[in-house]
Amino acid sequence: MGEAAEAYSVSRLFPPADRAELRFDRHYLLYCTAGTMRLEAEGKVWSLPPSRAAIIEAGRSIHVTLPQAVMACSTLFARTFIPAPAEALTVINVTPLARELILACRVWTDVDKPLDPYARQLFATLAAVVSQLAATPSNAAMPLPRSSGVAAAMRLTEQRMAEAPDFASIARDVAMTERSLARRFSCEMGMTWRQTLRRLRIIRAMELLGANGVTITEAAYAVGYASLSAFNAAFLEINGQTPTAFRLSIQGASLPNA
Repeated sequence: MGEAAEAYSVSRLFPPADRAELRFDRHYLLYCTAGTMRLEAEGKVWSLPPSRAAIIEAGRSIHVTLPQAVMACSTLFARTFIPAPAEALTVINVTPLARELILACRVWTDVDKPLDPYARQLFATLAAVVSQLAATPSNAAMPLPRSSGVAAAMRLTEQRMAEAPDFASIARDVAMTERSLARRFSCEMGMTWRQTLRRLRIIRAMELLGANGVTITEAAYAVGYASLSAFNAAFLEINGQTPTAFRLSIQGASLPNA
């Protein structure tokens, strides 16, 4: 069967899930109206709260992890309807206009039904807005480790982030010297272990703030910050906005029956 609809939308509630590979036969705009997921592609990992969306090229594989339940609102475009994205995965900051267009397109869900002129124009407008946003993509990504030693150290660091982990203990537990592990972090991650810990904490805080009922103070303490001012400064540096601004940007996003 050929591609009847030039574009259509899929909205669905997903439960928490472990890392899984996904591949789509259409260009894919993935947006979470509530909750936060993690995406991996091209050697990087992104957090995708309701303030961001991902543009995924048709036929490209990505990996998705759902640390919490999410309400996903996806838009799928035929390859002939829009140009191919420049990257396998591009994460954009969602403007109010982009969000409203994504939500407006939810009405059209039938892959086998051609779009009427109004719907076609609406999807085309969404594609044009997304293309413009993709010219300045989000840079809040974390490199993926290449070696098993750094990967193990990253897992331990993330597991212990709320407990003030120390580098010496991490190195000992992955059977490496501090000097060797520090060199590996610099080479593979492009940052020190301390900087990696800071970024992991903010990524996790974003995921927590994307959930229902979690306050900024609770998120800060949950990821290991005893000082709200230090948390606010780190959040602003890594995410480009304060926790309060981030919370406002996803205001109104909630899971069903929450």
